[in-house]
Amino acid sequence: MTLQEKINIDIREAMKEKNADKLAALRSVKSAIMLEATKEGISQVSDVISLKLIAKLVKQRKDSAIIYENQDRHDLAVDEINQMKFLEFYLPTQMNDDEIKIVVKEVIRKSGANSMKDMGKCMGILIGKLDGVADSATISKLVKDELS
Repeated sequence: MTLQEKINIDIREAMKEKNADKLAALRSVKSAIMLEATKEGISQVSDVISLKLIAKLVKQRKDSAIIYENQDRHDLAVDEINQMKFLEFYLPTQMNDDEIKIVVKEVIRKSGANSMKDMGKCMGILIGKLDGVADSATISKLVKDELS
């Protein structure tokens, strides 16, 4: 079963459960997947692309929640956070900072990086290695810490 099919099934379940946050989150994923499919001129989108779309939606929800909190709109922030939790279910388990730091140190050692000038080279390798399991902002911060 593809991720796209799983989402369609989960949409039906959310409708039966009358879970508005889950339904809104899943419908946004379905919409993003359908837009991507029509853009490519295909009917099914691969699971890899679907996961990237879900990760993008999670990041949008996280950013929106922060903005709402800064504007004292806690009700809207809670909605965004609830939807984000439903979307995170479909993503692979994220690595914690300590696990990322181990990979960062290994890449820096193997690439011979020793200053901030080498950050781009390290980031390219790390983004490829940690795609989907670590946030690029976290990776960037840890690389800066190691190279400084």
